[in-house]
Amino acid sequence: MRAVLVGGGVAGAATALALAEVGIDAVVLERRTAAAAAVGSYLTIAPNGLSALEAVGALDVVAAAGFPSRTNRMHGATGRLLGEVSLGRPLRDGLTALTLPRSRLAAGLLAEAERRGVEVHRGAAVASVAGLAGPDAGPGATAVLQDGTRFTGDLLVGADGVHSRVRHALDPRAPAARYVGLTNFGGITRGTPVAATLEPQAWHFVFGRAAFFGAHPTPAGDVVWFVNVPEPAISRERRASTSDAQWQQHLVELLEGDAGPAAELVRSGQLELAGDNTYDLPHVASWSRGSAVLVGDAVHAPSPSSGQGASMALEDAVSLARALRDGRRDGAAVPAALAAYERDRRPRVERVVAAGARSSSTKIPGPVGRRVQEAVLRLVFRYAVTDDRLAWMNGHRTSWEDQPAA
Repeated sequence: MRAVLVGGGVAGAATALALAEVGIDAVVLERRTAAAAAVGSYLTIAPNGLSALEAVGALDVVAAAGFPSRTNRMHGATGRLLGEVSLGRPLRDGLTALTLPRSRLAAGLLAEAERRGVEVHRGAAVASVAGLAGPDAGPGATAVLQDGTRFTGDLLVGADGVHSRVRHALDPRAPAARYVGLTNFGGITRGTPVAATLEPQAWHFVFGRAAFFGAHPTPAGDVVWFVNVPEPAISRERRASTSDAQWQQHLVELLEGDAGPAAELVRSGQLELAGDNTYDLPHVASWSRGSAVLVGDAVHAPSPSSGQGASMALEDAVSLARALRDGRRDGAAVPAALAAYERDRRPRVERVVAAGARSSSTKIPGPVGRRVQEAVLRLVFRYAVTDDRLAWMNGHRTSWEDQPAA
């Protein structure tokens, strides 16, 4: 069997690795060049995502590119500690979670796929998808590049992100991504004394008066950070006309009224991601059509506030490969295997997307103000957002043999 994967980000690269584990040849079509893909901010892979990496034999590769994380500490704009929640139950070797740049995660997985013999084409922009199920369609599907080059496989996997072209080829009525009301900025402050004042291996979050801030010290003495700003989606025109220095000054103005080092870290740091509108994708009616299927953000994008986007894509990769392996063993056609993959994944991922949407809403200041919200959040982190209540999400473990629980 040959699979054509549209998209070489986290979902596409991980799926290529998982398919290789079950003996399915894959070709990956990534529209960006290696240089263009080396942008973006940091993310954290939760323990359930690390479990999926372990299943495809790529955990060591990824661990070498990041640094460990184990807890989230939440503060109010006044500096008050609102609560602390672990990132989950560690894996067998004691590793709980990993923080690293998204670009480094995707590049590492894609390089590992190439090392294992996966065919990768960079700068390969897919213009259309042909050969989907219909009265005149046969088995398999084809990805057509902008230059007319065609790649045909027994399976086509749309791993092309929240604004997926493949999703709309499968179903022209498929929903578009939903803007969650937050714009995202990310950066790093190098060699700062602030790093020594922050608890190691921890994200430090601040529910600020005008924005949500997160910072994580690195083993090298740097601090990586991000800012979520509640505002209308940023237009292309505004993004193009605003310099990094202007963005940083804007962020400093939003943060300088809050207690803690947020404003200073942004002021003295380097911006790595600017004006990124954040989206989710709560429900997609059709996950597959004929021999084509969707994975990752292309079919169920959780808000970044969930901390689960990459982990969900990694879980998808193993689930899809397992369903195809089992279907081939049982003599089932590809569409039946794709339906089994959807049954396995839909309940869990839609629950994660819903949890992410709730988390995003807490980052948007309400009319009652931050002080009242801080009192409410203290109760939330004491009784609702606890290690036990989050175990269904980050305690999930991926297996090649047993269907994971939803």
